Amino acid sequence: MDAFTHKYVHGYSERENKRLQDQATTLTELLHHDTQYPSGVSVLEAGCGVGAQTISLVKNSPGTTFTCIDISEASLQTAKARIASAGYENAIFQIADIFNLPFPDNSFDHIFVCFVLEHLKNPFAALFHLKTKLKIGGTITVIEGDHGSTYFHPDSKDAWRTIQCLIDLQAERGGNSLIGRQLFPLLTQTGFKNITVSPRMVYVDSSRPEYVEGFTKNTFIAMVEGVGRQAIDSKIIDKAQWEKGITDLYRSAESDGTFCYTFFKGIAYK
Repeated sequence: MDAFTHKYVHGYSERENKRLQDQATTLTELLHHDTQYPSGVSVLEAGCGVGAQTISLVKNSPGTTFTCIDISEASLQTAKARIASAGYENAIFQIADIFNLPFPDNSFDHIFVCFVLEHLKNPFAALFHLKTKLKIGGTITVIEGDHGSTYFHPDSKDAWRTIQCLIDLQAERGGNSLIGRQLFPLLTQTGFKNITVSPRMVYVDSSRPEYVEGFTKNTFIAMVEGVGRQAIDSKIIDKAQWEKGITDLYRSAESDGTFCYTFFKGIAYK
């Protein structure tokens, strides 16, 4: 697993589990309204984590069989319990490494990858390995964010500095939180065909309170806050500037604030 980032920058805490759930719930329509598969086909979800995206997959395509893999046994158990408690039976869960997949070539009709490539040291190699398991004519769907697409009002240099800390810390671990803008070239270089990439922008103001809570506060700011101790301990920012930056990020969630962020969704064929 040396090709995988050696440490998930956000950690595996219960707080992170909750953040992932909030993110998935808030963004379901934006990211997954057009993610549907025909009955009877097989789909590999690579890097399912705690099942935050899996619940949307099984709900949108109840006649599809999903094989959901992850390298974390604890995350898989959480995902399995989440799907079972929701009453769905069309997903199986298996521990596996994207770079050493335990499936024959040409096994799956489709592949789904969401918020995974940003944490890999070699996303090109990951896509190459996944492609070998996809049937000819099958599709791969890849969704990634891009922290560089963030902007907000009121603007703040200190808030930007806290976001840059997250970008830098993830890069130190071999990841790339700016990968959303690179989906098209990555899919092209891996040899996929008929590639389409669509930006999915989240725009938040006080007229959308569910997004203020679910995305600005409980997804994005919570994600940045989660690396605070790492950032301060590594001395890439001092405590006073960090606290000021976080306060300014929360300022964008007030009644006269706004917040924007862009995800990228790529679909391509083998």
